[in-house]
Amino acid sequence: MTVAVLANVAIVAIAVYALVMLRHRGFSLSQRVLVALVIGAGIGLALQLVYGVASDTLAATLAWSDILGRGYVSLLQMVVMPLILVSMTVAVVRLDHASALGKIGGLVIAILVGTTMVAALIGIGVAAVFGLSAEGLTQGARELAHAATLDDRQAGLAELGLTDILLSFIPQNIFADLTGARPTSIIAVVIFGVLAGIAGLRLTADDAERGQAFRSFVETAQAVVLRLVRMVIGLTPYGVLALMLRVTASSSGEDILSLLGFVVASYIAIVIMFAVHAAMLAAAGTPPIGYFKKVWPTLTFAFGSRSSAATIPLNVDTQINALGVASPIANLSASFGATIGQNGCAGIYPAMLAVMIAPTMGIDPLDPTFIATLVGVIAISSFGVAGVGGGATLSALIVLPAMGFPIALVALLISIEPLVDMARTALNVNGSITAGVLTNKMLDVAVQPSEVSQA
Repeated sequence: MTVAVLANVAIVAIAVYALVMLRHRGFSLSQRVLVALVIGAGIGLALQLVYGVASDTLAATLAWSDILGRGYVSLLQMVVMPLILVSMTVAVVRLDHASALGKIGGLVIAILVGTTMVAALIGIGVAAVFGLSAEGLTQGARELAHAATLDDRQAGLAELGLTDILLSFIPQNIFADLTGARPTSIIAVVIFGVLAGIAGLRLTADDAERGQAFRSFVETAQAVVLRLVRMVIGLTPYGVLALMLRVTASSSGEDILSLLGFVVASYIAIVIMFAVHAAMLAAAGTPPIGYFKKVWPTLTFAFGSRSSAATIPLNVDTQINALGVASPIANLSASFGATIGQNGCAGIYPAMLAVMIAPTMGIDPLDPTFIATLVGVIAISSFGVAGVGGGATLSALIVLPAMGFPIALVALLISIEPLVDMARTALNVNGSITAGVLTNKMLDVAVQPSEVSQA
């Protein structure tokens, strides 16, 4: 380790110590997350200005800071599958009737897919207003190399139909799915947890004593997992600090400026969709300002991590403890929202790309038939998009070929993908939380909030 790297690591360590002191002084988690966001971005920008993006010193510094950032993400990913499994099982066994589960799941999915269709329309409109087009974009060596990889990936995806995607939701080996072996493993674990809960309900009907013993077992398991989740969530400020440091230190200003129009248009579309969420919440009787104050730490982590799946523990915790959403609804909306109906990755992004490519194919992007077809394809393809960084790319690889469009533009935008993907992921997570809150409001009479977990 060189002296420069050692000095940089010391600066990061001092920032971490400052965050620890803020905790001792009574600062809330959301306040410390905000401070971490600012400090991490500031340190990252300073390191880039001093050393340059391609510097070995910067790379070595980021390798050490990644112990915090990627380590935190790994810890969250560690608890995702156990949390989903026990929470879904407990959520079902606590229901008086299994039929209530169908109402919850159906409404959550309807809201997720419906808002994704709205997001697609917003993406189409913003891209048209900005006059975005794929014409004139230059393919650099890095983009060409990535395009070759995308072609190989798309070749495999082209063989998958809607029936294949739906079949991939069904668990074949629950132990493999608990390791996240497949992009749809989360949905498979959700289904297994639901089935286990239904089996518990039927056991209770046949043998009350054994049914109660099963319920006590899974509730105890959930209590242990929730305590573990709260321990990991307490590390959020330090993880956000390191994640934002990497983002600002490694982003190339030249890459960003070359496609600034797309970046600006993407963020405007995302902000508009956030406003749509706020309007829906307000119409349902939830004050948007109070809502966003409560979900801020969760959205901040989603922004920095670029992973809807890794945000599931924070998502569930926020819905239950901060927003008073019933446990079955919170778990379903967070789990489904990580792979179904992602407003940013599966809605806005592929819609904008399709509008940019359409003129080069001799198609009017504002033709009603084109818009209706595109929105329909996006709605169908929004099922099963993996809730990790790169989910938008996967969605584009499904939507564009389905529309008969080439996928080269996906590779051309890879340079600025992380910058836009941060905001898209935050929108995805907010969409799943919004679905949970709205579902809880609509089914308030049929589903009562479960006990709030204690940290």
